Amino acid sequence: MSTKVLNAKMQSLPTLKQVTTPSVSDQVFEVLQQRILSLELPPRTKISEAAVADQMGVSRQPVRDAFKRLAKLGFLDILPQRRTTISLISEEAVLRARFIRSALEVQTIREACKKLNPSDMAAIAKMLNEQKAAIAVGDINRFHQLDEAFHKKICDGSELGYVWDVILDCKAHMDRVRMLSLNSGSQQQSLNEHLQIFAALKQKDPDLAADAMAKHLDGILAHISTLKAQNHDWFTSDL
Repeated sequence: MSTKVLNAKMQSLPTLKQVTTPSVSDQVFEVLQQRILSLELPPRTKISEAAVADQMGVSRQPVRDAFKRLAKLGFLDILPQRRTTISLISEEAVLRARFIRSALEVQTIREACKKLNPSDMAAIAKMLNEQKAAIAVGDINRFHQLDEAFHKKICDGSELGYVWDVILDCKAHMDRVRMLSLNSGSQQQSLNEHLQIFAALKQKDPDLAADAMAKHLDGILAHISTLKAQNHDWFTSDL
């Protein structure tokens, strides 16, 4: 094809408007995904485009688009003209996500030992104190938010913020299992592991930090069998 023909085709492309705020579809997606990951919408729950559109005050098209995205990610099971339900928790998807996350964060924590500055360390110390306070008052949601902030700060402070973006894409399947496992005992264990990671960062010891991070992220392996037994109707071994 000649350059002239290519240029003619390029000139026929439409001019797109810059979008600086989330679309309605994005907002619906984010709300539903958060409800699914927090287990406010547990596995097997029936959900409909019409009901969501009505409750959120939007048309059905953005809801339909959000449903398709959630289904592609493995969080919705859509049977056209029949029903749509929140998907079961895939053990295989959880284990794959853990492997990817561990590989990325163990390498990132090594970089963190070299790159985190005093301001970063002070911010992390503050998060850990706030996690302790969240445990004291039984605020599970706040604890979970601070947990994510802790890991994100390590990525950002290491000048590897894009790594956290990749982790967000894969770790969602781990989040439902983590929410099932969160109680006062598991939160305290997680905080203790964060403190071990922080101690290694203060020592600037990459091997110690990498080992502490790997043990922290492997914790889900110790819980998943028990959680499956306690919530067997919510799990599947299939992707």
